[in-house]
Amino acid sequence: MKNSKTSTRREFIAKTGMISAGVAFGATSLNASGYKNILGANDKINVGFIGIGNRGSQLLGLFMKQPDVRIAAFSDTYGPYMLRDREKVDPRWIKALSGQIPKMGESLPDKVEHYSDFRKLLENKDLDAVVIATPDHWHAIQMISAVDAGKDVYVEKPLSITIHEGRAMVNAQKATNRVVGVGLNRRGAVVYQKLAGEITAGKIGKVSVGKAFRINNMYPDGIGKMKQEEPPKDFNWDMWLGPRAYRPYQYNICPYNFRWWNDYSSQMGNWGVHYMDVIRWMMGEKAPVAISAVGGKYVLDDDRTIPDTMDVIFEFASGALITFSIYEASSGSLFQYGEVELRGTLGTLNAGEKGYKITPNKNGQFQTLTNTLAAEEGFSQEIGKAAGLGEDSTGNLVRNFCDSVKSRQTPWCSLEDGHRSTSFAHLANIALATKERLQWDPEKEVFTNSKTANELLHYEYRKPWKL
Repeated sequence: MKNSKTSTRREFIAKTGMISAGVAFGATSLNASGYKNILGANDKINVGFIGIGNRGSQLLGLFMKQPDVRIAAFSDTYGPYMLRDREKVDPRWIKALSGQIPKMGESLPDKVEHYSDFRKLLENKDLDAVVIATPDHWHAIQMISAVDAGKDVYVEKPLSITIHEGRAMVNAQKATNRVVGVGLNRRGAVVYQKLAGEITAGKIGKVSVGKAFRINNMYPDGIGKMKQEEPPKDFNWDMWLGPRAYRPYQYNICPYNFRWWNDYSSQMGNWGVHYMDVIRWMMGEKAPVAISAVGGKYVLDDDRTIPDTMDVIFEFASGALITFSIYEASSGSLFQYGEVELRGTLGTLNAGEKGYKITPNKNGQFQTLTNTLAAEEGFSQEIGKAAGLGEDSTGNLVRNFCDSVKSRQTPWCSLEDGHRSTSFAHLANIALATKERLQWDPEKEVFTNSKTANELLHYEYRKPWKL
């Protein structure tokens, strides 16, 4: 940080113990009024953004709300995003995906440097931290480059596009000792912070199954079928592709629709990672030992290269299962309440960011329950008030990252946790690709029964990119 008070401030904050130290429920972050009491006008964390499209713009708004953050630099492959000028955005982008094109036009109090190449942004020695919100296939190269350049990093989920990348990212963070937080926002949700401690302590008994789903009715056209065209003006398509093999531009790849192309993302990575993270957190699991997946492109006739229908089962050494379903040609919900379900020997938990419900188990065949459980429900507003935290999970996560930059403590979602949770997506996609029940060694991070699956743990980058 540019201000000479930086080291003194960090020491003060660390010694007072006012900074959130981990994921334990009840840990709180300093609020804006608290910072005004200990920070001078120039005591700011200088933050640069790499990728300021849809998600990057959402994060920009949250970082702008932090009283101790100065927005200092932008890097993007699309000129209008750096200029924050929606009127300059390609009309076809706005017509097709208006909701995913950021409104922009923010009032930024300080001059913001613009870099069309993120590597130039990382050379800016005035930056303390960077936010990475680019497509998935860029995260590893950019995060490792950032910590090597001495920056702390907030990196969006999914952490990586391959398991090999994820482990390389963890190793780079350890080697540089930088603070790195991962944008798995449910780590900042007060409901899940409360439940994570209680469920692992046995509140609903031994949990045998965790369940989640992603239902999104894209019938009949999906992302459509489009021909290859020239990219829009001021859009560096070659840079957007980065380490991936070159291919001509299509309007249903970028913006946003890259989520349905397996070279750049997947719905298992886009949505599944969130749910796998919070379920394994509450169940106290690190990694599966076996993975099975079925599904395919069964309904939608579009250009996607990922399935529209998919079911995955993760098996754990503890004897538990986690299941995840992707149904993109129907609507509705699999649960009566919430977004995840955990089934225990004493009761069933249904939970979401807004609240939770616990339903006691009934007597089963040949059984009479002696250890009974009362029905229970809780809501984020009251839980957050008791914890001194807001209901915006991503806002809480951003605040915690800023606290961690100053305290040098591990953020609520550590890089190791981000890697482990993201690995669920990659394991599921590899299992579907191989059509095998794969056995996984979570320590060595290799498959023990499939050479074909091990070949899918990484891919060859397009030159000149490398980890």
